[in-house]
Amino acid sequence: MRANYLALTVLILFTLYTGWTMAIAQQSLVAFGLQLLARPDTAQVVIDLYLMAVLACIWMVNDSRSRGGTWLGVVPYLLITAVFVSAGPLLYIALRKCRP
Repeated sequence: MRANYLALTVLILFTLYTGWTMAIAQQSLVAFGLQLLARPDTAQVVIDLYLMAVLACIWMVNDSRSRGGTWLGVVPYLLITAVFVSAGPLLYIALRKCRP
Protein backbone atom coordinates (compact mmCIF):
# COMPACT_ATOMS: atom_id res chain seq x y z
CA MET A 1 0.00 0.00 0.00
CA ARG A 2 1.37 3.42 -0.90
CA ALA A 3 2.22 5.74 1.95
CA ASN A 4 -0.22 8.34 0.58
CA TYR A 5 -3.22 6.02 0.96
CA LEU A 6 -2.18 4.80 4.39
CA ALA A 7 -1.65 8.37 5.61
CA LEU A 8 -5.00 9.43 4.16
CA THR A 9 -6.80 6.55 5.86
CA VAL A 10 -5.20 7.28 9.23
CA LEU A 11 -5.86 11.01 8.78
CA ILE A 12 -9.56 10.46 8.07
CA LEU A 13 -9.98 8.15 11.05
CA PHE A 14 -8.00 10.47 13.33
CA THR A 15 -9.95 13.53 12.16
CA LEU A 16 -13.29 11.83 12.70
CA TYR A 17 -12.25 10.72 16.19
CA THR A 18 -10.88 14.18 17.03
CA GLY A 19 -14.07 15.85 15.84
CA TRP A 20 -16.20 13.45 17.87
CA THR A 21 -14.18 13.93 21.05
CA MET A 22 -14.18 17.72 20.67
CA ALA A 23 -17.95 17.68 20.14
CA ILE A 24 -18.59 15.79 23.37
CA ALA A 25 -15.86 17.46 25.43
CA GLN A 26 -16.96 19.51 28.39
CA GLN A 27 -13.99 21.85 28.25
CA SER A 28 -12.15 23.77 25.56
CA LEU A 29 -9.01 22.50 23.89
CA VAL A 30 -7.00 25.26 25.57
CA ALA A 31 -8.36 24.41 29.03
CA PHE A 32 -7.56 20.76 28.45
CA GLY A 33 -4.00 21.62 27.38
CA LEU A 34 -3.46 23.79 30.45
CA GLN A 35 -4.77 21.01 32.68
CA LEU A 36 -2.29 18.58 31.11
CA LEU A 37 0.58 21.00 31.65
CA ALA A 38 -0.34 21.46 35.33
CA ARG A 39 1.10 18.07 36.35
CA PRO A 40 4.70 17.00 35.67
CA ASP A 41 3.80 13.51 34.43
CA THR A 42 1.31 14.68 31.82
CA ALA A 43 3.39 17.75 30.97
CA GLN A 44 6.24 15.42 30.01
CA VAL A 45 3.97 13.67 27.50
CA VAL A 46 2.81 17.00 26.02
CA ILE A 47 6.40 18.26 25.77
CA ASP A 48 7.46 15.00 24.11
CA LEU A 49 4.56 15.25 21.67
CA TYR A 50 5.50 18.78 20.64
CA LEU A 51 9.18 17.87 20.29
CA MET A 52 8.08 15.24 17.78
CA ALA A 53 5.89 17.87 16.10
CA VAL A 54 8.91 20.16 15.69
CA LEU A 55 10.88 17.28 14.16
CA ALA A 56 7.98 16.57 11.78
CA CYS A 57 7.89 20.25 10.78
CA ILE A 58 11.62 20.22 10.06
CA TRP A 59 11.15 17.07 7.98
CA MET A 60 8.26 18.59 5.99
CA VAL A 61 10.27 21.73 5.20
CA ASN A 62 13.32 19.70 4.17
CA ASP A 63 11.21 17.30 2.11
CA SER A 64 9.48 20.19 0.34
CA ARG A 65 12.83 21.80 -0.48
CA SER A 66 14.27 18.50 -1.76
CA ARG A 67 11.27 18.24 -4.10
CA GLY A 68 11.97 21.69 -5.52
CA GLY A 69 9.44 23.60 -3.43
CA THR A 70 9.84 26.28 -0.81
CA TRP A 71 9.06 26.35 2.88
CA LEU A 72 6.11 28.66 2.13
CA GLY A 73 4.28 25.76 0.50
CA VAL A 74 4.44 23.89 3.80
CA VAL A 75 3.06 26.68 5.99
CA PRO A 76 -0.54 25.32 6.07
CA TYR A 77 0.77 21.93 7.24
CA LEU A 78 2.94 23.61 9.88
CA LEU A 79 -0.06 25.52 11.23
CA ILE A 80 -2.17 22.35 11.40
CA THR A 81 0.73 20.59 13.14
CA ALA A 82 0.91 23.39 15.73
CA VAL A 83 -2.68 22.67 16.78
CA PHE A 84 -3.38 19.02 16.01
CA VAL A 85 0.23 17.68 15.91
CA SER A 86 -0.11 14.47 13.88
CA ALA A 87 -2.77 15.77 11.47
CA GLY A 88 -0.32 18.15 9.75
CA PRO A 89 2.30 15.55 8.78
CA LEU A 90 -0.40 13.01 7.87
CA LEU A 91 -2.06 15.52 5.56
CA TYR A 92 1.32 16.45 4.05
CA ILE A 93 2.13 12.80 3.33
CA ALA A 94 -1.36 12.14 1.95
CA LEU A 95 -1.27 15.10 -0.44
CA ARG A 96 2.37 15.27 -1.53
CA LYS A 97 3.21 14.04 -4.96
CA CYS A 98 5.27 10.88 -5.23
CA ARG A 99 8.56 11.14 -7.03
CA PRO A 100 8.45 9.76 -10.57
